Amino acid sequence: MAKGRPSTVFFCSECGHESSKWMGQCPACKAWNTFVEEPVGRTTQSGKGTSRIQAVEPTSVTAVSLESFQRYNTGMSELDRVLGGGIVPGSLVLVGGDPGIGKSTLLLQVCRNLSAAGRKVIYISGEESLSQIKMRAMRIGDFSDGLLLLCETNLADIEEVIKKHKPEVVIIDSIQTMYSDSVTSAPGSVSQVREATNILMEIAKRDQITIFIVGHVTKEGTVAGPRVLEHMVDTVLYFEGDRYASYRIVRAAKNRFGSTNEIGVFEMCSQGLEEVTNPSEYMLSGRPKDSAGSCVVCAMEGTRPMLVEVQALVCRSGFGIPRRQATGIDFNRVNLLMAVLEKRMGFKMGECDAYLNVAGGMKMNEPAIDLGVALAVVSSFTSTPIPEDMVMFGEVGLSGEVRSVSFANVRAAEAVKLGFKRIMMPATNATAPENIGDAKIIAVENLSDAIKTLK
Repeated sequence: MAKGRPSTVFFCSECGHESSKWMGQCPACKAWNTFVEEPVGRTTQSGKGTSRIQAVEPTSVTAVSLESFQRYNTGMSELDRVLGGGIVPGSLVLVGGDPGIGKSTLLLQVCRNLSAAGRKVIYISGEESLSQIKMRAMRIGDFSDGLLLLCETNLADIEEVIKKHKPEVVIIDSIQTMYSDSVTSAPGSVSQVREATNILMEIAKRDQITIFIVGHVTKEGTVAGPRVLEHMVDTVLYFEGDRYASYRIVRAAKNRFGSTNEIGVFEMCSQGLEEVTNPSEYMLSGRPKDSAGSCVVCAMEGTRPMLVEVQALVCRSGFGIPRRQATGIDFNRVNLLMAVLEKRMGFKMGECDAYLNVAGGMKMNEPAIDLGVALAVVSSFTSTPIPEDMVMFGEVGLSGEVRSVSFANVRAAEAVKLGFKRIMMPATNATAPENIGDAKIIAVENLSDAIKTLK
């Protein structure tokens, strides 16, 4: 007797790979213990595979017109910066973040701005009631009649509403609550999330509707559901920050219409999220004076220079193995720089604990902060304060040399704008500084030259 189609299949929760049996390791993404069992729904015959009335023909690249590719603003310049200049019609944007971080608040403020500009917007929630959304809206401000609310989780009904009202922007909050009747598994499962995203993608591309999808995140910080979800959408935004702190950061992990290096900085207030137009001044507020182990570095986040404070605390270890801890900086990079200081500069730090932190909760991975991290460690080790009016940037090599970095003039101009009078930079970048006024340029070729300025 021939076997029928199995009633359940196994999906990889990371990449969405399908298998008829459970496997310890996914053959597609090589992840371990990620297969979950889900029932298989019956598919209906739509007639797409029988015959086609019209043949499919390719189009020449020179014949493609970009006249319809017109961005429009969200009313929040920080979010427009991350999106690449504004909203692209027909795009599918995934917004992820921790619970309570402010995802729904951010998107509701975007809805308020767009509806006030005369655009029709539908906010679809599968987690909250209409009264709960109204309570948040009253806290944010006044709304126009152009914003429509809908509490629904069935994608078939949602598609009918979108066809009837023809909005320009749709908000889905959240994708884990949506379900399709063609899939028998529960909402939030791998197959439901994948099918729901596929349906929304077809609606966005077919009707040129911009759809924002809210996604829950796992304990590792990634969007819950199959990994293929991030490959299907056009843009992936992560809303980061400590829920108990006032700042929030929007960062693009994927963007088909712009750069992934830009960030947007917001502050959570009683009326919602407010834009932080000058993050450098915000991050440097409350900086200690004449404190050893504290220095200001300039890093680039996309096209925006950002000044942050790097703090270091080096003390004698009370145990046999010294402890090293880094917050906001790559831990391996800190160990590398301390090894360079011990080998090349002669500082005996093998018996010292070292704690490093980027004030304000920022995460910096650019090599240009190497010089500031190294001098902060030396400043704490020798108890020598770094001058308050000095800012620095430069990459440090394994031989102790200070290598050139990009956008040196932009970094220097940002430092001068915030009142810094001395700028330490690599000697190769100090040839033609511009827009620095009477600020003094300190050109260094290696760590030895940089450390001499502290004495």
